[in-house]
Formats: sequence, structure tokens, C-alpha cells
Amino acid sequence: MSDLFIARGERLAARKVAGEMVILSADDSSLFVLNAVGASIWEAADGGTPLETIVDDIICRQYEIDRDTALRDTIEFVKALEAQGVMRTSNGAMVEGGDASSSGEEVR
Repeated sequence: MSDLFIARGERLAARKVAGEMVILSADDSSLFVLNAVGASIWEAADGGTPLETIVDDIICRQYEIDRDTALRDTIEFVKALEAQGVMRTSNGAMVEGGDASSSGEEVR
């Protein structure tokens, strides 16, 4: 499998509340709430870290799950968020230009 990189979508505001990530789309006011695992993936989605590294270094270490299941579930999760414009994927590293931070501040 070639490296897959993930980054947060554009025009989003995000804030971590009680271990969950709450994300609001400025385009259509859609609201997304990610559980602790989803929040970990969101926070790591910097566009420069391969998805497999995120799974190995964060998901498998923080949660009791085998690598194959974690990778499969994470890819499915990221693709679902990508379909909603919440995540972006690429086969190469992406340069981030101020997407909504994990603490969530501004909407571009």
C-alpha cells in the first residue's frame, strides 16, 4: 500500500469538548462529533504524517486494537469524513496552511 496522508478539511471550526472533537462546517453549518478515537485521528491529521504512522504510533498504542483492524477502520473513517469535506487525503504529503487547529479557533 502506498502512503496515504490525511489533513483536515477547509473552512471548519473545531473544538475538543470532554474528550470528543466537535467540528462545524462554515459552508453548510453541518456539525460533526468525533469520539476519542476520532479526535485522536483528527488531531494527528497534519497532512505530513502518513496514515499508517498515525495508526501505529497513536491508535494502536492508545487503544487495545490490532494493527490490521485499526488500519482498516481508520481508512473507512477517514474516507467517510472525506466524503463530507471534513478530511482530505493524498498519496503525498500535503502542506497545511492554517486549517482549523485541534483546539479550534478560526474558520477560513
